[in-house]
Amino acid sequence: MNAITAPAPSAAALKLPGFWQRAVKHRSFVIGGVLAALLLIAALVSFVWTPWSPYAMDMANKMQAPTGSHWLGTDAFGRDVASLLLVGARASILVGIIAVGIGLVVGTALGLLAAAKRGWVEEAVMRLSDFTLAFPAILSAIMMTAVFGAGIVNAIVAIGIYNIPTFARITRASANAIWSREYVLPNISAVLIVQITIRFAIAILAEAALSYLGLGTQPPQPSWGRMLSEAQTLMFQQPLLAVFPGMAIALAVLGLNLLGDGLRDLLDPRLARAR
Repeated sequence: MNAITAPAPSAAALKLPGFWQRAVKHRSFVIGGVLAALLLIAALVSFVWTPWSPYAMDMANKMQAPTGSHWLGTDAFGRDVASLLLVGARASILVGIIAVGIGLVVGTALGLLAAAKRGWVEEAVMRLSDFTLAFPAILSAIMMTAVFGAGIVNAIVAIGIYNIPTFARITRASANAIWSREYVLPNISAVLIVQITIRFAIAILAEAALSYLGLGTQPPQPSWGRMLSEAQTLMFQQPLLAVFPGMAIALAVLGLNLLGDGLRDLLDPRLARAR
């Protein structure tokens, strides 16, 4: 889906009659909403309960297959895999919220500035966006790691910076189309909401990749990406150690992408009226 060139849904779509009646019948929105809700619930539940402590090692029971005691088995250090997955959801949501927030706030401000001033200001913002897009989140994180060291903060900053040009371009394109209206930001809010879900999915994927490379979440804090990294040498002994975090990442990203597709359809007044 090309979010930049697609027609921007207006805020009026949020007030279209029967929004929720249409939403519950939209397959992508429902499936995506359920998967995204499961991700959020997993993270929230982990604050008050996990089957076992995700930090407790039990070398005598390492590499166990799923049992009644350890629902998804144990890893190479004897830690409960189900507990690691639950707590690992926190890192994914934390990175997604902050990184997307950075891109949304800074990018929207720059996009509105470009649409308002036009001329050399607009050109400067767009060229700066082009320059930033030349450095993907992983490459930016590698460069920041070389200077400041590995860590989740540097990963968040790198992913956040990478999100800025996307929001700047979308905001500028949407604002240019409706600049003559009385309220610009409310009228482009729908397209920003859709983009937030998409960039959130990308942020989760980027965090997993960075943690897999050792540049993101650091031990002992659980992370889905690092679980994959630790499982790669154990594929023949216990392949489920890679399957479970891989499925968690895939389902989270799939859910947010489906939710974004559903919101795009539901918030676009032309698509809404056609349904």
